[in-house]
Amino acid sequence: MSFVGLHIHSDYSLLDGASQLPQLVDQAVKLGMPAIALTDHGVMYGAIELLKVCRSKSIKPIIGNEMYVINGDIEKK
Repeated sequence: MSFVGLHIHSDYSLLDGASQLPQLVDQAVKLGMPAIALTDHGVMYGAIELLKVCRSKSIKPIIGNEMYVINGDIEKK
């Protein structure tokens, strides 16, 4: 059975991720993963880069996002 991590942050997640996408994809390929997900915090800056790197390594990209939602007005206390 294959494993695919679905909660992966890159260096686009400030203060949370330090890995760059080419190295993340290389490691996923090395470990035999069929896909890799990118779920950076509140940004999608790495999505196109992930698609390009995954395409060059024949691994499926999964585009995601870790975001925060609120119920109501953010200004209201």
